[in-house]
Amino acid sequence: MATAKNRLISCFDSHRFVQLKANNLLSQLIIFKNLKFSKMNSLKYLMTALAMLSFIASNAQIKNAKTESVKIYGNCGMCETTIEKAGNLKKTAEVDWNKDTKIATITYDEKKTNQDEILKRIALSGYDSDKFLAPDDVYAKQPECCQYERVNKTVTKKETSKTDTSKMEIHHHSAMTETPQNTNQLKAVFDNYFSIKDALVKSDGNTASAKARDLNDAISSVKMEALSTEEHSVFMQVMKDLVFDAEHIAETKDVGHQRDHFTTLSNNIYKLIKVSKQETSVYYQYCPMFNDGKGANWLSKENVIKNPYYGSSMLSCGKTTETIK
Repeated sequence: MATAKNRLISCFDSHRFVQLKANNLLSQLIIFKNLKFSKMNSLKYLMTALAMLSFIASNAQIKNAKTESVKIYGNCGMCETTIEKAGNLKKTAEVDWNKDTKIATITYDEKKTNQDEILKRIALSGYDSDKFLAPDDVYAKQPECCQYERVNKTVTKKETSKTDTSKMEIHHHSAMTETPQNTNQLKAVFDNYFSIKDALVKSDGNTASAKARDLNDAISSVKMEALSTEEHSVFMQVMKDLVFDAEHIAETKDVGHQRDHFTTLSNNIYKLIKVSKQETSVYYQYCPMFNDGKGANWLSKENVIKNPYYGSSMLSCGKTTETIK
């Protein structure tokens, strides 16, 4: 047994977190071997051992692994399941949350993702951390046993009543108030969206792909703490879908496939731009022909119709349905 232990640990000597899990597993196996158990207890320990072995194998698949601990708020076993499911990403990220300490151990490939991206996904599933708050409507839909005390939400509300704005800026969640921001954190997101639209008007798949990569970078660079309450809530709701569509547009030069994803990208950008103050008017436009006659919308900085779904073949097809100021 000692030899098996040494072999297991030596396989993961570059990952201290995985080593700890390996030790824990071996301890369980030693107990299982040396003590007499009923069939029920034997099965219980065997299941525990298998689960831990699976966890180790999962972490072993994560390259460029970095492990960090962070506090995530929740109450029960259901919370644990949801938090870990939201944070986990195959071969990229693994989350292990302790319901007693509220501490999550996060292991991730630092070349593919980061702690913020993982915590954003967890917040979208309804769980606050010290960096990101869950949307109120998502939290409200949680089962009663999962409605934990929202410590950071309470602190944020108290901050809004202070008149010392300099102190508010220091607090990590201060910008979750209605205090106006000097810098529009979403400007780069919108600008890159419009660049994709312009490229699709020209049926230029190469440029659309490049601008979609820029859009993904802009989404990742948004400072959540600098968004208004309304912007933060909507951004958390649409962020995952924005990334999904931007990635699909970026990974191909096929204009047809890009246009398919541009429809849902436009719908979510519309939700976001509606709650964000714009320096100039933005026009919400509609093509009745696209998607087998079901129609599709897009956003433009100009009122003149330049259809991104058909380009030069039906450039002026469509109409402006709303002006957003």
